[in-house]
Amino acid sequence: AVVGVALLPMASLRWFRRTIPLALLLLLLLLYLCAWSFCEWSLPSWPHWAAGRRRPSGLGVLLPPPSAHVYPQVPLQSGPLEAPEWEEPQCVGPQGVLGRVMGPFHASLNPEGDVALSQYLAGWKALVRFLTPLGSIFAFATSEAFAKVTALEARVHGPEAAHYSSLTAMVAWERREGLLERPGIAPPDTASSSGSRILLLLHRALRWSQLCLHRVATWTLGGPDAGVQCSDAYRTALGPHHPWLVRQAARLAFLAFPDPDRWLELACPGAGKAEARAALVRVAGTLEDVYNRTQGLLAERGLLQLA
Repeated sequence: AVVGVALLPMASLRWFRRTIPLALLLLLLLLYLCAWSFCEWSLPSWPHWAAGRRRPSGLGVLLPPPSAHVYPQVPLQSGPLEAPEWEEPQCVGPQGVLGRVMGPFHASLNPEGDVALSQYLAGWKALVRFLTPLGSIFAFATSEAFAKVTALEARVHGPEAAHYSSLTAMVAWERREGLLERPGIAPPDTASSSGSRILLLLHRALRWSQLCLHRVATWTLGGPDAGVQCSDAYRTALGPHHPWLVRQAARLAFLAFPDPDRWLELACPGAGKAEARAALVRVAGTLEDVYNRTQGLLAERGLLQLA
C-alpha cells in the first residue's frame, strides 16, 4: 500500500507531461481562430467608388481594379462589426472645390462621343481657380490658360456660336472656311488663332494638370518629391512645345512647388488625407477621360501638329 501511494505522484507527473503538447496545440488553434474571426469582421464596408472590384479570398487582401486608375485605399480601422458607409467628401460634391472642376468637365463628354465646348471651358475656369492659389508655377501656367479660355469663349458665345457648340462642329466649320493654320505657322497672337489651335493648346495644358494632380495624390513619403514629379510631367506634356527660355523659367518655378499637404488642404478643406487623396485621384481620372477623348478627335482630324 505504501508503495502504491508513493507511485501516485510519479503517475500524475507523467500524465501532466503528456498533456502539455496537447494543451499547447489547442491554445494555438484557439488563437488562430480568434485572429481569423477578427480580420473577417473588422474589414470596412465596400466604398461606392470601388464598386465592381472583386474581393478575393484571404485576410482582407484587396486587389486593384483592372482599370488604369488605382484609388488609394482607406486604412482598415477597428470598430463595430459593421463599419459605417463611405462618406464622400464635400469637396467632390456639386458645390465643392473639386466638384466644380469635375462637374463641367464630365458634362462636356456628350453621349455622341464629342466634346461640348461650353462645358469644357467652364471646367477649365474652375480648374484655373483651383490651381492659382498653389504658387508661382501655377500662376504662370493658369494665366496663359485663362487667356486662351477667354479667346475661345468669345467664339463659343460670338456671332458664329452655332459652329462652336462642340469640338467636331468647330473643326469642320473652320476647315470648310479655310481658318485652320498650316502646321508650323503660328499666328501673331492668341486672338487671331483659330478656335481649333486654341483648343489644342488648352488640351496640352490639361494633360500636364492631369498628370500633376495624379502624381500629387499618389505621392508617398520617401518617394520622388511631388515637385520633381510635376516637373517631369511638364517636360512630358508641355516642355516639347515651349521655347528654351520658357522651359528654364518653368524649371526655376518648380523649385518653389507647394507641399503635397497644401494641395490636400486646398482640395478638400476639413477632410482627412486619405479622403483628399482619393478625391484628387477622381479629379485626375475625369481630366484623363476628357483628355483621351479630345486626343482621339484631334488625331482623327490630323490636328495634333497644328501648333
